[in-house]
Amino acid sequence: MGKVAVNKFVRRQVKGSGKTYAESLSFEDIAQDAETQMADNHYKEGYRDGVRIIIGSEKLASEFICPFVKIDEDTELVSSVVKRQEGEAPYIQTRAKNGAPLKAGRVEYILYRHDVLAENDEHSTDAEWELISIHAIPEGVKNLPMGHVTMMRNQLELKGGTKAHYSSEEWADAVRFWQQYAALDDSTP
Repeated sequence: MGKVAVNKFVRRQVKGSGKTYAESLSFEDIAQDAETQMADNHYKEGYRDGVRIIIGSEKLASEFICPFVKIDEDTELVSSVVKRQEGEAPYIQTRAKNGAPLKAGRVEYILYRHDVLAENDEHSTDAEWELISIHAIPEGVKNLPMGHVTMMRNQLELKGGTKAHYSSEEWADAVRFWQQYAALDDSTP
């Protein structure tokens, strides 16, 4: 086993999920790219020790489907009460029903170190790092803020959250971004 393994949580990122996914790469291929990129120091530290944001290979960026649309006056939005996984409290998820998905300018992989995942018994392997999430960043977007619901779950240490504290600026940036972009609901043909 390599230094980076696939966490079961990331396996929800498939076509129809409204999340970044790759049609031609396996999760293991993606974890291998994350491992290579991290070894080459193509990463930044995440919101806490033990969380890293890996900059994916430029050559693979086009393999990922970016789920986001830019919201405008013609965007039809729909909200649903959903759960990310069993045992977590439901939340209100808003998706765009129309619009063209934006082209991915780059991809980032979110890795959590084993000890961080072990805090809430959320590790899937014994690897040092696990791939938790994949984010295709739209062209022209410098920084993709964390979703505000995830931030809330983390800061309040709710089930499924990983202990963190965010500044007022981080909160404001996240809310502003998610007022301008929405994931496209691609669950129906």
